Amino acid sequence: MQFNVNHPVLFLLAGIIVLVVLAQSVWFLRKAWKRGMEIGMPMGKLKRIVIGTAVFTIAPATAIVISVISLSKKLGIPLPWMRLSVVGAITYETPAAANALSAMGLEWAKVTSLSATEYVTVASVMTAGIMVGIWLVPVVGKKLISGMINLEKRDKKWGEIFSASMFLGMISAFLGYVFCNFAGVFRGELSGLIPPLVMLVSALMMGLCALALKKLGWRWMNDYALPISLIAGMASAIPITAWLG
Repeated sequence: MQFNVNHPVLFLLAGIIVLVVLAQSVWFLRKAWKRGMEIGMPMGKLKRIVIGTAVFTIAPATAIVISVISLSKKLGIPLPWMRLSVVGAITYETPAAANALSAMGLEWAKVTSLSATEYVTVASVMTAGIMVGIWLVPVVGKKLISGMINLEKRDKKWGEIFSASMFLGMISAFLGYVFCNFAGVFRGELSGLIPPLVMLVSALMMGLCALALKKLGWRWMNDYALPISLIAGMASAIPITAWLG
């Protein structure tokens, strides 16, 4: 029997995990509501907080849905749905899946179907890789933050430089993924321009959102700038790919 990345059993397994996450959210919501009542917060204020929080979760949820759709063509719906409902992010899941396929001699852009072995390998790499951050934060996070605070106390300028360097290092890792095929442009392979141009469109859209926030006072843009930039970048990829091939 041919393996199916959208098999009902996979939907069932992913659904169980998502339900556990939702149950945790409901449990913490009830605990927070109960604590609010204990400290004397007015009922009206509690309702406004819940409604406001629910409204502003639409923006990040939109980005997650877009990410699930973008990954579903290669990996099906259950795996991206489960991964991005727990602790995943599109900026991690795609490179992790692509690296796993590359190790098996496959190319992410050319994959149309996966065998059971390939699927399990990709899922294992995506899951095991992201778990490093879960245990690494409590192990080194406190010491790292304490060291940065002490550095800023001794020399504020160098503390700021260190923080900026860490941020730029993280951005550089993703930029490497964007420009990894750019050298092919010099050999006439214009497809290497597609990721940089898509990134440029997303960056320009993010800049326009920042201008709208600053000049027009649209504070809601804080929460919707990311999904707007994602949608603009993904939409631009279609004509850019058609143009450059």
